[in-house]
Parts: sequence; structure tokens; C-alpha cells
Amino acid sequence: MRKKSDLPSKICPVCSKPFAWRKKWERDWDNVKYCSERCRRSGANPSKNLP
Repeated sequence: MRKKSDLPSKICPVCSKPFAWRKKWERDWDNVKYCSERCRRSGANPSKNLP
């Protein structure tokens, strides 16, 4: 088992928060850009801001 600090991470372009690798992103990590579905939706529609 790996420690969370050993996993790769990225910065979300919408909320600017760091997020770590997840098992469900294993095959697609290079294409993952957003930390959550909410950020993904608002990233495509920048007119709506997050509270």
C-alpha cells in the first residue's frame, strides 16, 4: 500500500487546488485535468463561478 504523499498529483485549473492520483484514473491519468465533476462542468462553462 502506498502513502498518499507518494502518489502523483496535479493542480486543478478551475479551483487551483491540488488533487492526487486515484485508482479509477489509473488508465487515464495523463488526460485527467479536473479534480471533480463539478470543476469539469464549470471548466467547460467559465461564466458560472464556484461559490
